[in-house]
Amino acid sequence: MMGIAGLAGVLALAWLWLDGVRARDLAVLAARRACQSEGLQFLDESMSIDSLRPVRNDAGRLTLRRVYSFEYSDTGDNRQPGSIVLLGHRVLMLNIGLRPMPSDRTLH
Repeated sequence: MMGIAGLAGVLALAWLWLDGVRARDLAVLAARRACQSEGLQFLDESMSIDSLRPVRNDAGRLTLRRVYSFEYSDTGDNRQPGSIVLLGHRVLMLNIGLRPMPSDRTLH
């Protein structure tokens, strides 16, 4: 009986690790694209996880909510913090901070 429980535990940890790798790769891709579209430099191709917790999605199913942090530069010689929130493998929010609006753009 302990052998089956141990195997189930190892399989669950392996699934969690593989799922985390896929989620991290998605977060890196989303952050890189967001930085590129805003004319920012995504630094170090690194992403660190800040939190991981189970939550219910819109359909009521249990899934994992992950919050990652990363750094980008708007001038090339500084580091600014950014973050991304994933629900399962769906990007909920990507934050690359507030920057001054260019003078050629308006809110209207």
